Amino acid sequence: MAVKEVTLFGNPILRKKCRAVTEFKTLGPTVQDMLDTMYENEGIGLAANQIGLDMNLMIVDVTHTEEADEPLVIVNSTIIEKSGESVLEEGCLSLPEIRFDVKRAETIRLSFQTLDGAAKTETFEGLTARVIQHETDHLNGLFIIDRTSPLVKMKFSKELKEIERLSRS
Repeated sequence: MAVKEVTLFGNPILRKKCRAVTEFKTLGPTVQDMLDTMYENEGIGLAANQIGLDMNLMIVDVTHTEEADEPLVIVNSTIIEKSGESVLEEGCLSLPEIRFDVKRAETIRLSFQTLDGAAKTETFEGLTARVIQHETDHLNGLFIIDRTSPLVKMKFSKELKEIERLSRS
């Protein structure tokens, strides 16, 4: 398929809550484009709005760990329960070169649909849970920078302004 351009911080689509997917038959090529884009950019998760699409769709691939055997395609997701917490460094394809510690739930229970529209509820933990929470934030118009202190935001203000400038060009 095709590698798409990653939408950068500053683009309005990244600040809106994405629409629910209602048409599942045509998702295959979109998912493949998302996978190609994520792999090309060395990511482990990608939300549809990160390639400019207003749809509640994410992909997660942590197969390089022992947590998963194959990439996850998650449609119309809602986190229905959270427990525990951990702090790990995170980065974001829409915020290149910016990394810092983010506190997230260690375990989540997720209601979602599969690529064929089947409804599922599943529990995830560890890195998989963290990536799902990160991508869920994107689908709800949030960034990792929104989960940090004003001091950290101030530390990265120059970089954020430059990324916003690039998103407009």
